[in-house]
Amino acid sequence: MTTIADVARHAGVSVATVSHVMNRTRHVEPETAERVHSAIAALRYSPNTLARSLRRGETKTIGLLLPDNSNPFFAGVARQIEDAGFLAGYTVILCNSDGSAEKEERYLQVLMAKQIDGLIFAGSSDHARVFSSLLPGVPAVLIDREIHSVNVDSVLVDHDYGGYLAGRYLAGLGHEKIGVIGGPRDSSSSPARLRGFARALQEAGLDLPPASVVDSDYHFAGGRMAMERLMAQAPGITALFACNDLMAMGALTVLRGRGLRVPGDMSMIGFDDIPYAGTTWPPLTTIAQPVEKIGTRAVSLLLERVAEPAAHSRREVLTPVLVERESCAPLSG
Repeated sequence: MTTIADVARHAGVSVATVSHVMNRTRHVEPETAERVHSAIAALRYSPNTLARSLRRGETKTIGLLLPDNSNPFFAGVARQIEDAGFLAGYTVILCNSDGSAEKEERYLQVLMAKQIDGLIFAGSSDHARVFSSLLPGVPAVLIDREIHSVNVDSVLVDHDYGGYLAGRYLAGLGHEKIGVIGGPRDSSSSPARLRGFARALQEAGLDLPPASVVDSDYHFAGGRMAMERLMAQAPGITALFACNDLMAMGALTVLRGRGLRVPGDMSMIGFDDIPYAGTTWPPLTTIAQPVEKIGTRAVSLLLERVAEPAAHSRREVLTPVLVERESCAPLSG
């Protein structure tokens, strides 16, 4: 393997001069610098950037641990984080836990072994225990899920307000019997969306009976199964709030299979505004999460934490917005 000393001998300069040319840490005469660059090219020298970074106490890598990268929402967040990290000179290592605390723990151990500079983390239902036990002293930012037992930076979305927007919208269209397909109750996002939704209905003088709420798993197939169950136990509903877009799309296939029209027979609103939401038929009305801002702010907070480890933790809450499309209509008759 070619070393920096080989380059120095080939160029007829000192190792220090080669280092200064490569790192631009001191002025080197153009003719000398040219000899160094020629030697690097001739010998095909590739510096050991990892070893050099470790000597500086950094690896220029960020760990990103997500529960489900197949979910278009998380895929979008991951892309924004990767882009923002790249612009800042960092490489992002992506790990997918499938919502498993066991996989989470294993991946966190791997990331720690790679001496990441920091971590961006959206955890499983048991993430508080895993996170608290494995990451003391490591700069980290939480996204999407909140852990009250640890003092770290977080970038969150006001899920309660998003659910409130959905409930107010459907109630404003005249719907009184409304069903809900919720996500996992042990997550922090789905219960918050459901609370906001129920509050909006209460303000409109409407009830949300237990039979009108079916929990699922944030997946397409889960949305289908939940819709089948919901129609069996709450057959009179005229509108549906699905706590994410994938479940809304799964529910839509059930309604089509039964010959029901959306929004003629059933209005429907989702949550996330994933890229596919505007391509369904009809295009899905939804509550949009600010994906780009989630990713860029997570990276920004993390790099600030890396630079100032002792700074007070920060909690940023972003506001979702209603995106009106064609899957909702006023109650007819």
